[in-house]
Amino acid sequence: MLIAASLLAQAHLAGTARALDEPAPPTQTVPAPPKPPEAGVPLAAATVMAAPPPSFFSFSDTVVSYRFQGPAAEPGLTVTRPDGTVKGRQEAREVPKNVFNLFHANSWAYGTNLISLDILRSGSQDPAGDQRVFDKGVGATEVYLIYRGVLSPNKIFDTTVFAIPGLVKDIGLSFGADINTKDTTFDSEKRAGTFGLSFAFDVPAGFVNLKVQGYKEFSRNGFAGTAPSEESRLPVIPGFDYAHFRSVEYKMTPEFELTYTIPLAFTGLPLALAGFNTLILPKGRYGLINENQTRAEFVSQTNLVLDIGQLVDNAPNRFEAFVGFQYWHNKFGGDPRHTPNTEEKALIAGVAFHLK
Repeated sequence: MLIAASLLAQAHLAGTARALDEPAPPTQTVPAPPKPPEAGVPLAAATVMAAPPPSFFSFSDTVVSYRFQGPAAEPGLTVTRPDGTVKGRQEAREVPKNVFNLFHANSWAYGTNLISLDILRSGSQDPAGDQRVFDKGVGATEVYLIYRGVLSPNKIFDTTVFAIPGLVKDIGLSFGADINTKDTTFDSEKRAGTFGLSFAFDVPAGFVNLKVQGYKEFSRNGFAGTAPSEESRLPVIPGFDYAHFRSVEYKMTPEFELTYTIPLAFTGLPLALAGFNTLILPKGRYGLINENQTRAEFVSQTNLVLDIGQLVDNAPNRFEAFVGFQYWHNKFGGDPRHTPNTEEKALIAGVAFHLK
């Protein structure tokens, strides 16, 4: 589950992000020769009828990208290292991931929309599995879909009341959803919703946006379908229906999302610094029998983006390459005192192509 990380992993698309925050320039086209009007239709009327309808969106961009990310951390996933004892020492198992992303963003009269679909393929260190087979011999595949929308009262009511001059140029209503599935024994099936306020800060170039939201998550715990084993040393509750204790509902909790793109014009290159930071406060209990409390979860990704199209062919916002770093503390809200492998420090490298 990549919480808002995948979402905002697309913040590295500097052209897309910038265009969402600024009006798109008019498209330059060569007009076709006028056709003679049909019989009985005035010239002016024929011209209007032949004109294409105005686009609903003032800006729209679709991007496909690939990135390598690793070593990623998967909470609870460990490897045994010899240390002279009978069982050996348990250490975090590092997982490389190949990620394909389809991203779409648009801006319309009253707000913006963003959709991001990640398909993440783990290395064999994070095996695909189910309730009967823990390791099927191939890496797990996760599909993670994110939607974020913003409605601008300033645009809806044609006012500037919802702004702080010199600091915040727009305050909007934000809402969104996260959906995921992953083919492991844990059998993740996350469903989360967000709702709150979005603040677009007034910066000289690029953009900086902050969302302050309520976050509600529903998920599933595949391990909870059976009673604890003797090795786990967890108490077995007499009469407890473990087979139906797979669905998990977390408490509503505050969430904060900061996204940004900052052009680095001083370098003389089409470079930008882009990324996101997401903080989710504790959301309740988790574990085989909800024996652990979640902790505050923080994920941060920073990317250095090079617009290769602009550099090579003076065609900006078409083809980009990026490198970056992702840090994830208490991944999925896991408590490192009870769940191993909850801290991620991953390098990122990839390319992106704008379909427009």
